[in-house]
Amino acid sequence: MRRSLKWLAVATTIVMIFILLGGALVTKTGSGMGCGRSWPLCEGKFVPSEITPELMIELAHRLVSGAGGIMVLVLSVWSWKAIGHIRETKFLSLLSFIFLLLQGLIGAAAVLWGQSGFVLALHFGISLVSFASVFLLTLLIFEIDKKFDAEKLYIDKRMGFHIVGVSIYSYLVIYTGALVRHMKASLVCLDWPLCSNENLSLPSDIYQWVQMGHRAAAGIIFIWISYIFYLAVRHYKEQKVLYWGWMIAFILVSLQVIAGAFIIFSMLNLYIALLHAFFITCLFGVLSYFLLLYSRSRRNHQ
Repeated sequence: MRRSLKWLAVATTIVMIFILLGGALVTKTGSGMGCGRSWPLCEGKFVPSEITPELMIELAHRLVSGAGGIMVLVLSVWSWKAIGHIRETKFLSLLSFIFLLLQGLIGAAAVLWGQSGFVLALHFGISLVSFASVFLLTLLIFEIDKKFDAEKLYIDKRMGFHIVGVSIYSYLVIYTGALVRHMKASLVCLDWPLCSNENLSLPSDIYQWVQMGHRAAAGIIFIWISYIFYLAVRHYKEQKVLYWGWMIAFILVSLQVIAGAFIIFSMLNLYIALLHAFFITCLFGVLSYFLLLYSRSRRNHQ
């Protein structure tokens, strides 16, 4: 039974990643209206009469999201029963399903009635919360084997401040990135890192402000995580989880910045854009795990 639960948890985590990347693919390819103003069916039919690439992308995303919703529900109920004695299990079970449901409702509302880019940008962030909850549930399920006793980990106030601060701030970075996509502002600045490397001037319209705002936010999180990684190397080398965890976070945020630059250099290459979304998804998962560890550390060392 425990092995089956582990397999389900891993499979659900992978499906959640596909849901996130699928949503980014829908936005990047302009396939949001591939099924018309119809939800959950495409053009109000089980089998649409005219098959287009946009319809296939949108329909595939809906099918994967639907399957993911069922898997998250099963995982939540099963985890609640199997490891409900672990403090965080019930909260994560509820959070994962509620936020996935909320993500689906926002997607449906966007199809049926339309939404502004500022509202649609919330879609990716809400999906990320659901992914992070499923990811943490998976770690809790594997933690039963006690190969790593997280209860003994001590995180002091300085590191705790950075964990909470950069985790909250990462959500702002994610929102601004999603806003760039939904406002179709990805290529309004064709230079990097500035909007125009030859002309040092302020952005001229809302689209350039959104693009440059995201770049500034991404630059700050890169510097912040680099500094935390420096602290981990200097002062937390004996705490392997913090040391290796922040090394992974530093690698991921570096890859995300590089992918963001190459989106511009490649003129919005689809695969690079999806890698950009993948790296921030993985980074948010790592930061969420740090939040879990810090919460435990505070409880156990009060």
